[in-house]
Amino acid sequence: MLIALASGGALAPPALAAPDSKFESLSDLIRSESGGKYRDFYAQRAFKPLWLAKGTVGPSADRLLAMMASSRADGLDPSDYDIDDLKALMRQARSGDRRKLAQAEVELSQAFVRFVTDTRDTEKVGMTYLDKSVKRRKRGTDTVLRAATLAPSFDTYVANMGWMSPHYLRHRTMMGKALKAGSSGETLRRLRLNLERARILPSAFTHHIVVDSASGRLWYYQAGNQKGTMKVVVGKAESPTPMYAGVVQYAVLKPYWNVPVDLVQKLIAPKVLAGKSLSSLGFEALSDWGENPRKLKPGEIDWRAVKAGREEVRIRQHPGPKNSMGRVKFMFPNETGIFLHDTPERALFTKPTRHFSNGCVRLEDADGLGRWLLGAPLSKATRPDQAVQLSVPVPIYLTYFTATETKNGISFLRDIYKRDL
Repeated sequence: MLIALASGGALAPPALAAPDSKFESLSDLIRSESGGKYRDFYAQRAFKPLWLAKGTVGPSADRLLAMMASSRADGLDPSDYDIDDLKALMRQARSGDRRKLAQAEVELSQAFVRFVTDTRDTEKVGMTYLDKSVKRRKRGTDTVLRAATLAPSFDTYVANMGWMSPHYLRHRTMMGKALKAGSSGETLRRLRLNLERARILPSAFTHHIVVDSASGRLWYYQAGNQKGTMKVVVGKAESPTPMYAGVVQYAVLKPYWNVPVDLVQKLIAPKVLAGKSLSSLGFEALSDWGENPRKLKPGEIDWRAVKAGREEVRIRQHPGPKNSMGRVKFMFPNETGIFLHDTPERALFTKPTRHFSNGCVRLEDADGLGRWLLGAPLSKATRPDQAVQLSVPVPIYLTYFTATETKNGISFLRDIYKRDL
């Protein structure tokens, strides 16, 4: 055997053979294919693959590519995702080329992060954020991938777009059907608007409440599942329930009802002027809106001026079976005094449309929501207006979905608040 001499006559070491991927572990190949934040993510899981199963590319990859191919239903452009290149790479990887397997693993993660980020982005849809903690933030690479690995089933997480709200998935399906059917531009404009409203909602893995003031329904979610739903009564056309994102922080047991000034003028003042006393109606008058107001005597109020709108007076209803707040109200701070509450007016929940309130949300099952929020049945209050803090504050989203799926396609609920114009 001839051994080459190095310059100066010394023996040169034999050349090292190029590494053969047949003899490298898959984790080593993934390590060499990944970089930056992706290498950091894979390093945390010892370079264990996410998209590979039984030595080949798993079915979750096909589901991801199908979603990206149908991403017009998300208001996105499928050509942005290099789908044909990914398909070609997946074919090579499934042929048994281990380096192509590693390359496919990393490129699928990159495509997944981009698609998740794109679907989570939102346009401005009129939501008022009451708390900065619920405002949508763009998530980083590690956050997107780690959330996927924490799901009970990665395949299900991808197939059901587990990073999005169940409401988004429903509206995405409707948008896809509308596109396939060649629906009118006006129909597409309104699905798109509803889709954007759904886009800003969190996934079911977030502990949260959703109220839809178009259909008069409420849902609550936790740990990836819907934990409950109920009918609600929401605001009339002239007193709409706003689109708010806030945080439920506490419950109030045995609440008073502070009567809105316009209702004092329209409903209370005429009854008093007709001869009824406030006490017989179950109300009392207070000197101001502070925490320690003085009770007013009947002679201190000019009811004619109140009825005419020249004067205002604070009136509140005593707790009890006739109180408009029922047994409990759930509070998320906002300037317009909107909250969720129980109600004695049970017949309203039998109505096909439920727009009867002055903006607040009346609950069909306040006890059930209370058990979920507080982790225990509602206790009996020892005093009026007894506040009970939630151990964990819960995000709440008041939204507005007019689009609904029918057997024959898509229809729209009455746009009572004129928000789809």
